[in-house]
Amino acid sequence: MNSLVLAAEGQPNPVLPHTSEVILGLVAFLLLLWVLKKFAVPRFEATYAERTAKIEGGIEKAEQAQAEAQKTLEQYKEQLAEARAEAARIRDDARAEGLQIIEELREQAQAESARIVAQGQHQLDAQRAQIVAELRADLGRTAVELASKVVGESLEDDTRRRGTVDRFLNELDAVSAPASK
Repeated sequence: MNSLVLAAEGQPNPVLPHTSEVILGLVAFLLLLWVLKKFAVPRFEATYAERTAKIEGGIEKAEQAQAEAQKTLEQYKEQLAEARAEAARIRDDARAEGLQIIEELREQAQAESARIVAQGQHQLDAQRAQIVAELRADLGRTAVELASKVVGESLEDDTRRRGTVDRFLNELDAVSAPASK
């Protein structure tokens, strides 16, 4: 405590700066403050405002890009749904057309089959008629030969022979027709 009293009695305090240094420091500080406020702070503010604008503009652009991307995605989904519906419609049309073609081919095949059967039946009928005619002629000759051997006389007259053979064959047809039905 004694040393504190001595310092207060007449000697300047070494901790406290001189008044001229305090004034000079205060003037330099105020000058520095004025320079910073005049030149540096407006630049900082402009840079801050510019960065803020860029960030906000970037956010707006990002939101716009996101909105466009969402809109494009929705359009894509709509187009995809339309394409799927179109593909399903085309598949259904193709199936229906395929079934129609199969039905037409089946009808054509049945018509061709019926035509071939009818043609075969016609040929069979023609061959049957030809065979019956040949058999009648053979049977007629055979009957005439047998009759001439049995009767002992020659049946040379064609008209008589034909009449006799036709009568005999008609009687055979009459007898065999009810049996075949």
